[in-house]
Amino acid sequence: MNSPAGATRPLRIGISARLMYQVPAELGFKNKTLQYLEQSLAHWIMEHGAMAFMIPAVAEDSRRAARHLSVVEYVNELDGLVLQGGADVAPQTYGQEPLDPRWAGDAVRDRYELALLRAFLQHGKPVIGVCRGCQLLNVAFGGTLYQDVATQCPHAQPHVDPDLYDRLEHEVTFVPGSRLAQIYRGALRLRVTSIHHQAIRQLGRDIEVEAVSSEDGVIEAIRWTKGYARGVQWHPEFHGDRRTLADSSPIMLDFLTEARAAALRLIDHAECADRRVPRPPLRLPFEPAPEQMHPVDG
Repeated sequence: MNSPAGATRPLRIGISARLMYQVPAELGFKNKTLQYLEQSLAHWIMEHGAMAFMIPAVAEDSRRAARHLSVVEYVNELDGLVLQGGADVAPQTYGQEPLDPRWAGDAVRDRYELALLRAFLQHGKPVIGVCRGCQLLNVAFGGTLYQDVATQCPHAQPHVDPDLYDRLEHEVTFVPGSRLAQIYRGALRLRVTSIHHQAIRQLGRDIEVEAVSSEDGVIEAIRWTKGYARGVQWHPEFHGDRRTLADSSPIMLDFLTEARAAALRLIDHAECADRRVPRPPLRLPFEPAPEQMHPVDG
């Protein structure tokens, strides 16, 4: 593709799909599977000047689609990947059996997202995992999960409330000196949403902790040390303008800045089909509430 000198383009970010196998009758898709994304997640990307694209999964009975289009072709067209929250990670994916049938998870989605995750990282393109996506990032490198925090960590505070949903909040403590603490200007503690009943147990290879729940030590954020991949257990896309919660922009800006850097590194490769320069992410104004930021002493 020959582009005019000085031509630019927005960053292009892929989002893994949520899968719905049992569709409510009122939606009118009898015996069909739906693939979808949550609006706030797309808006979190778009409000920073990047384009959001959902990447459809290939089902077990749709091998013809897989023959004609590989995961790598999606990677070639996109600059980064965001793994959505949603269904549990299947215990079989990390070598265990469900302790309860309710926690069987979605092995089909696991395989699809693991393929995406590994392909993006192999091509040097950044990944963010949100909630389930954070857990899957850990599992991808050999880690394990608590299948149910309330059952396996009885000392833990409540991490999910079906009635409160995204209104359930708690404080997280950043690991001093971590990259996550740096992008939050040295913050030590911030408040976040809490919508999960599973959590990271054993860390995967080359995975380090960046934040924990202040009250009970449950792991809340991780980072892969061999490239750019970050997982957060909370939902930054749900924080919006709620001033008591952590600003969601620093995480997305850091991710998009890396996505642009990766795109610029590849722009002169012979295989690059679009040589337009990707535009920098947009920085949004944000004024945290006085009680939100707790700088590290000294």
